[in-house]
Amino acid sequence: MPIARAARDAGFRVYVATRTRDHVQQLESEGFEVLPLDWRRESLNPFRAFIEIFRITRIYRRYRPDLVHHIALKPSLYGSIAALISLRSPVINNLAGLGQGFSGKGIPGGVIRRVLAGVSRWLFRRRNTCTIVENADDRDFLIEDIGIPQHAVVLIRGIGVDPDRFCYSEEQPVSGNQEVTITMVSRLLWPKGAAELVEAGRLLRKRGNRVRIQLVGTPDSSSSLAIPEARLHEWVAAGEVEWLGHRDDIPGIWRQSSIAVLPSYYNEGIPRSLLEAAACGRAVVTTDMPGCREVVDPGVTGFLVAPRNAQALAEALEILVRDPELRREMGRRGRELIERDLTEKHVVEQTLELYHKFLHREESH
Repeated sequence: MPIARAARDAGFRVYVATRTRDHVQQLESEGFEVLPLDWRRESLNPFRAFIEIFRITRIYRRYRPDLVHHIALKPSLYGSIAALISLRSPVINNLAGLGQGFSGKGIPGGVIRRVLAGVSRWLFRRRNTCTIVENADDRDFLIEDIGIPQHAVVLIRGIGVDPDRFCYSEEQPVSGNQEVTITMVSRLLWPKGAAELVEAGRLLRKRGNRVRIQLVGTPDSSSSLAIPEARLHEWVAAGEVEWLGHRDDIPGIWRQSSIAVLPSYYNEGIPRSLLEAAACGRAVVTTDMPGCREVVDPGVTGFLVAPRNAQALAEALEILVRDPELRREMGRRGRELIERDLTEKHVVEQTLELYHKFLHREESH
């Protein structure tokens, strides 16, 4: 939305092609024309892929956009094929993390990974195509492993955060007999690390730490990696977590929390929830994984731990649980990190500069 608004304000006419289950009125009220796409995020059905590419092609042929901007891996692949068929306009592919596709394990995962690599190499090397990545690990992977030319890959660190909405606030004091609130905001997929957080919570309580663990978010029904609601209810019934479900008042969630955590072993871009938590002045504990490590200056704004390691996660959390002054200092430094180069303003300026660069290049041809 920040990029779409900025493009609109810069004089672009903006169309948004997306699933239309939610937020249509909000999009239209912003002055964007919504083009419905029946989209399934994780479907690998070849027939459905053909239909989805055909629908995007039909949109491109009808509206003849001067530039297209695809968000996430699957729209970038399908949209690039559609653009190849129907357009000569510049294509910007925004890979918000490489997801599970490039990290599949076993024989099926290896086949999928090789197919994705081959298709990506074919599509993302084209003359009028640019690929935005959110972290240096993904940039190096595309250049060194996939073979995308260096000039065709641009690093823009995440989608940014609005520092006025996610404003800094001091952590509310926690007295000796109160619980310290640890919060995870995320889609509830297994690779995001909720199970590891539950286990870390058990270890913390065994060591005498009074902690309250909150999960904010919902399982993604379109994903085979979603945590079943039955399992979430089991954790709640056992007193191990509080599950708050989907929430729109995320700044308020962070005001009532002491520590932000995301034990992800998913191939993230830059996790927005961690950007928002740091902007609100919360110390962050996350994994030493691509994307996640971009948000943390280790020992300064939070801690990085090994992925899938509940013991290491518990140890890092325990340091913060027992040291409120360290939490506050890390929160202050995290806010400074966000203000320095991770706000929406930084991202919008870099993206619009890219738009104008490609449009000028097309005009010169």
